[in-house]
Formats: sequence, C-alpha cells, structure tokens
Amino acid sequence: MNLSDGFAQHWIQVFKKYLQPGDYILLAASGGLDSTALAHLFKMHQIPFVLCHMNFQLRGDESIRDENFVRSLGIQLGVKVLVKKVDTKQFAASHKLSTQEAARELRYNWFAEILQEFYKNEYVQLGNFLHAKFVATAHHADDSIETVLMHFFRGTGIDGLKGIPALNLAKKIIRPLLPFSRAQLASFTTMNQIEYITDSSNATNDYTRNYFRNTLIPQLQEVFPSVKDNLLHNMTRIGEVAELYKQAVTKHLNSLTEYRGHEVHIPILKLLNVNPLHTIIWELIKPFGFSAAQVNEVIKLSTAVNGSSINAPKYRIIKSNAWLIIAPMASLDANWVVINGEGLIEFNGGKLQIQLINKPNKIVAQPNFEWLDAHKIKFPLLLRKWKQSDYFYPLGLTKKKKLSKFFSDCKLNKIQKEEAWVLEMDKKIIYVLGYRIDNRFKYSDTSTELMQIHYRT
Repeated sequence: MNLSDGFAQHWIQVFKKYLQPGDYILLAASGGLDSTALAHLFKMHQIPFVLCHMNFQLRGDESIRDENFVRSLGIQLGVKVLVKKVDTKQFAASHKLSTQEAARELRYNWFAEILQEFYKNEYVQLGNFLHAKFVATAHHADDSIETVLMHFFRGTGIDGLKGIPALNLAKKIIRPLLPFSRAQLASFTTMNQIEYITDSSNATNDYTRNYFRNTLIPQLQEVFPSVKDNLLHNMTRIGEVAELYKQAVTKHLNSLTEYRGHEVHIPILKLLNVNPLHTIIWELIKPFGFSAAQVNEVIKLSTAVNGSSINAPKYRIIKSNAWLIIAPMASLDANWVVINGEGLIEFNGGKLQIQLINKPNKIVAQPNFEWLDAHKIKFPLLLRKWKQSDYFYPLGLTKKKKLSKFFSDCKLNKIQKEEAWVLEMDKKIIYVLGYRIDNRFKYSDTSTELMQIHYRT
C-alpha cells in the first residue's frame, strides 16, 4: 500500500466523519516537503482546501522565496491562497518569547482568526468559504517523536509522552499525516515528481528541535536501529495508559476541589493525604499555568504561615488557614470610578445602585442594602480599591480604625482583602462595600432623606 492509499484510509477513518459536503480545510503551507505533499494529497483525493502561508520575515530573501512558492503552488493546484506577513522578532521581544514560541503563537492565532472571521474583509472574496471547518497542519510521525523526546528531557506529565494529537476539536486542528514518516513523504514527492523548497535553517542546530532531528535521533539509531518504530509503539501504549490515568486523576480532583466563583479551594489536610501526592498536585495546578517545578513549592506552602503564596503568570496559590486557594492574580490597573449622582454603577468589583429616598417610617434590613444620611453626603463620590493607609469609623464606634485591622478582625483572607472596595467622599470613607458603613454618616431619628446603596457582586 502506497502513502496515497494509506492517507485515504486514514482520512476516511479519522477525519471525514467531522466534515459535511462543502466544508473547506485551511491548509497551513510553508512550501516545504510536508505541507506541499499534503496539498497534493488533498488535491488527489478531491478534498476542498485553501492554502494559508505566514511569512515570518526571519530569513530575508528566503522568506520571500517561500511566499512566492506557495502562491505559485496555489496557481498550480487551482486553489485560493491566503498570506500574512508578521514581524516575528518584534513580537517575540514585546512578549518576551523565544523566536520559535513567537512564531508558533502568531501562526495559531492567525488560524483561529481565519476560522472566526473569514467572512469579513479580504476573506469574503473566497466565495463559498462560509463552511471552512478545520485548519490542517502537516505534522508527521517524525515530528511527533521529536516532540515526545523534547518533552521527556524537559520534564512532563503523562500527556506529554503521547505525541502530537491527530485531532483537536476545540481548536479545530487536524493533522492528517501523523501516521506517516518523513521518509514516506519524501518517497511520495519523488515518485510523483512534486517540487518543494527547503528551509536552510533546518540544517543548523540553532533550534532545539533541529538538534534532536539532526544529531540526537541519528545517534540513537546507531545504537537502536528501530528506535523510531519503538517510540511510536510506546506512544500508542502511553496514550492508552493516559486514558486510565485521566479517569483516576479526575476522581481525585473532584473530591479535592471546591469552586467558589473564580477561585478553587483545596482543603490542605485532605490534599496531603492523597497518594501519589506529587502527581495529584501537578494535575491540580497545571491548568492554571504553574510549572512542574512548583509542585514542591505547593507542598511547602501547605505548612507555611497564613497569607503566604506562590505565583504563576496569571494565577497564584495562597495559604489561607486550612485551605489552599487558587485565584486569578489581582489586577495591577488603577481601579476607581467617579460618581456624580444617583444611578447604577457597574465596575470591576460588581454593581452599585445609589438612590436618594425620603426616609420611610420604618427601615427593614435587607441583604446588601445600606442607608446613609443623605444630608451628610455631597457628590462627587469616589469608588476605589482600598489601600493600606485607609481608615474609617466603623458603624457603632466613635474611634477610627485602620481598614487593614478591620479586615483582619473580620478574618478575611488575602484574596478577599484584595477584592475589597470603598466608597469615599472628600477623602473620607463612607462605606466599605459589603462590610460596614462609616459611623459618621449613619442616619438618625432626625434624618429626613437617605442615600440608599445596593451593592452586589
């Protein structure tokens, strides 16, 4: 069976069930062996597709050559071509990424953009393109082997040893060439006299993947001639084991985690009694951007002083009494809103409804409602996040109290403190939202008009 026949069988078994008549595939095309072979296979099997080429502008004239080749390939195969030029080095510098990471992020972001917005602007000219359903990449078996080895030496969980997935429904990515080796693709292009271009950077070991491809794997083959086949078989077995592993981990995580809004609460005593501890903690923190190296930090955090924390780029884990709390990082933006009168105010911390009313004969306490003496208050008011220097006179007290001390007395955890807002008038706090009004602005028997405040998160 030649590659073309094998491709057809694989396509029908794995991918075709997800497509409807008229669906297009967006084929990521570099002009190299892999994507050019896939383009010809699509054409050979009458699979409708559009070529998508990103010019990363990293190799001068060679980048221009690649773009022109893909445009010519589109003419040769009679298909549409989309091209986008990006400044990869500038993107990498501004986002603090390596060149490889930047190129990957730019590429996949563009794929997602095309799938979502192909019906706008330049994409409308593609005619019946409203049925574009997947992006196809030309990853093959050798790519998957290299990825697994890189994951293994860097450190990874079991999912990192399964290889590149053939199908990602969430991101609409398909990889039809994964069962086939680079040698098979080269044989296919030679047999069918298919021309392609070669990226000169592939011959260097400047990138980690190139080192594995050009040096490490060939050296392993000298000792273990069947190393690639063995790794592919291992990846299949690991994939099956991973399914069982996932079921067991899910059961543990469901018993350990309590979701409270945007936070995940984990009881420390229960966590420390699970087995295997390191594995469960890794699976617990991985979705929030923490690294495998931080597993031991989580264990240390469980016995640290209250309020201690460890950070990831977007989340952190905080020790709060008998709990570990995973929560989004607090925003570093200035948080304040000027209020010039009555009405509904929507802000980062929730909603605040302010209304001036005549004092009723009887005020019935209601959750999340407060009443102040309207004659003691003048607009504008300032709604803002609290700060360490803040103080106020809590209702019922005639002495001022620092807000930090008030929060400690209320036994608020670190996250609750950071999420606290205050309503201020002329540098005086009149209300700590959700907790207490200031005693100086309370209403009395002689009050005739009230400011009614309804706060909800």
